[in-house]
Amino acid sequence: MSLNRRNFIGAGALAAGASLAIGASGVASAAVSSKTFNWKMTNAYAPGSPFYVQGPGSPTDFCKRVEEMSGGRLKIQHFAAGELIPALEGFDAVSSGMVEMNAANAFFWAGKIPAAQFFTAVPFGMNTQGMNAWLYNGGGLKLWEELYEPHGLVPMPMGNTGTQMTGWFRQPLENVDSLKGLKMRIAGLAGKVYSELGVAVRLLPGGEIFPALERGVIDAAEFVGPYQDRRMGLHKAAKNYYTTGWHEPTNVTELIINKQAWDSLPADLQAIVRFCAQACNTDSWSWCDAVNAEAMQDLVNNQGVIARPLPDDIIKRLYEVTNDTLSSMAASDPATKKVYEHFFAFRKQYISWASVGEKAFMNIGMGEA
Repeated sequence: MSLNRRNFIGAGALAAGASLAIGASGVASAAVSSKTFNWKMTNAYAPGSPFYVQGPGSPTDFCKRVEEMSGGRLKIQHFAAGELIPALEGFDAVSSGMVEMNAANAFFWAGKIPAAQFFTAVPFGMNTQGMNAWLYNGGGLKLWEELYEPHGLVPMPMGNTGTQMTGWFRQPLENVDSLKGLKMRIAGLAGKVYSELGVAVRLLPGGEIFPALERGVIDAAEFVGPYQDRRMGLHKAAKNYYTTGWHEPTNVTELIINKQAWDSLPADLQAIVRFCAQACNTDSWSWCDAVNAEAMQDLVNNQGVIARPLPDDIIKRLYEVTNDTLSSMAASDPATKKVYEHFFAFRKQYISWASVGEKAFMNIGMGEA
C-alpha cells in the first residue's frame, strides 16, 4: 500500500509538472503571437504618385493590407521619397537596418548589383505573365533572393505596370538614323541599348521630365504608359507616342526587407507579408490596364496624339544591339551570367507556349479595337 501510494503521488507530481510545462508553453506561444511590430517603409517615388505610392496595389495599399490581415500585429509606416530619406537611398537604408522595408525598382541598384536589372524589366524579355511565371514558379525569385542575400536583404515583387510605352518624341522617327544625336530620358537596360545607337541618354526624375521635354532640353522621353504620362502632361510637350514595349515589356515593383527584421517575424506574419505583396502585384497590374485603356483613347481621340509602333528597321536594330549588350554584361560578371542564362532559358520555354496561346488569341481572337 505504501509503495502504491508513493507511485500514485509520484505520477501525480509528474502529471502536474507536465501540465505546468504545457501551460507555460501555451503562454509563451500566446506571447509570441500577440507581439506587435512597428516597421518603416521608404519609397523611391514622390508623395501622391499613383501606383508607385498610392492606389490599388500600391505600397501604401500593401501596408494597409498587412496591418488588417495581421490584426494590427504588424504596422508599417510609409514614407515617400524625401520624407525620410532621398529617393534612391532605400537599398542602403534597408541593408543597414535604418528602416525595415523599401519600395522601388531593382534596376535602380545596377551600380551595386548589375544583375538586379533583370528583376525589373529586360528589353525584348517577357511580358508580365511570363515574368510572374518565372519569378513565382520558374526559379526567378530564388535567384533574386540569392543575389540579395549578401546584402542582408529579402526581395519580392509587389507591383507591376504591365507593358510600357516606348515613349514621347518631339519629331517622328523615320529610321535608325533618326535616333542619332537624340537626347532622351530613359532608364534601365534600355538606356545602354539606346546609347549604342547614338542616343544621348538622360536620367531625369519624374518631376523634371515635362519641363525638359517642353523646353527642348530633351527630344524624347519614356516614363510609364498612357495614364501616368497624361497625368504628367507629356502629351502637351510632344505628340508622337510610340509603342512596342520592347524596352519594358513588363516592369516589376520591388519590395526589399531587412533580413534580420524578416527573421524576427513569426511564420504567420511572414506568410501575410508574402501574400499581400503577391496580391498587390496582381491588383496594381489590373489597375494599370484599366486606367491605361481609358487614357489611351482620350489621348488619341481628344488630345491630338499620334500613337503608332516603331518602324520595323528600328525594332530590328534595337533587337540586335540588345542581344549584344546583354551578352556583354553576362560575360563581364558571373552573377549576371547566372541570371541571364536562367532568364533566357525560361523565356525560350515560355515563348513556345505563349506563341500557341496568347499570341494566337491576340492576333485573331480579339479582333480590332
